[in-house]
Amino acid sequence: MVFAPDTLVYPDTDGQPMADNTEQFRWIVYLKEGLEWLFAGDPDVFVAADLLWYPVEGNPQLCQAPDTMVAFGRPEGKRGSYRQWLEANVAPQVVFEVLSPGNTVPEMTRKFQFYQRFGVEEYYIYDPEGGTLDGFVREGGWLSGIEAMAGWVSPRLGVRFGLDERGGLRLWRPDGTPFESYGEIAVRAEQERQRTEQERQRAEAAEQRAEQEQQRAEAAERQAQSQSSRAELERQRAEQAEAQAQRLAERLRALGIDPES
Repeated sequence: MVFAPDTLVYPDTDGQPMADNTEQFRWIVYLKEGLEWLFAGDPDVFVAADLLWYPVEGNPQLCQAPDTMVAFGRPEGKRGSYRQWLEANVAPQVVFEVLSPGNTVPEMTRKFQFYQRFGVEEYYIYDPEGGTLDGFVREGGWLSGIEAMAGWVSPRLGVRFGLDERGGLRLWRPDGTPFESYGEIAVRAEQERQRTEQERQRAEAAEQRAEQEQQRAEAAERQAQSQSSRAELERQRAEQAEAQAQRLAERLRALGIDPES
């Protein structure tokens, strides 16, 4: 029986788990979330993890689910699968595979052939258990192995690749900012929160000190005004006493009495 293309079913799942273990899952999330963060400001870059990619209409059996893939020129958004003929026939340009102990050589060979055949421009394979990173870039129509991945900069992504001393995958954005796991982001956010809280407390303490200084200055000013008022009162009393003495002296002189004798 021959099925028309519009009656074929393209499943949204191949029945396989996203990851075989927690380590593989952690690195898939690290890649997918880091790449989404990298292109968060670009609505025409689609990033996905464990999404079935159907390159040819009419052949649901021909598909692959890269651990992480990036398609430039395609809008971000929800998809059940990536059907290339519905995506302006744009193939994902960059794909990542994170190995697990369950991956076999024949399986990885088939994946390589699939990506080679359907136009992937960059293909990266990370083995968390072995602490190794391999990459391939399309040259002259073929995916050719990258001689040294340490310090390699992806032509499409602009990210720099490396491994730490324990074989952990490390990627850096074009501005040098490292990709971070959710845990690392959470720790940094908590540190920033604590620093902000400390700055707030210091600002409040400084404001309280300033208020206290202002209150002391106002009290000193009131005291100075009070002292000035008392001095003015004493001056007025002294003037009144002097005026009184002069009047008395004048009366005595009028009576023929010398007030100074």
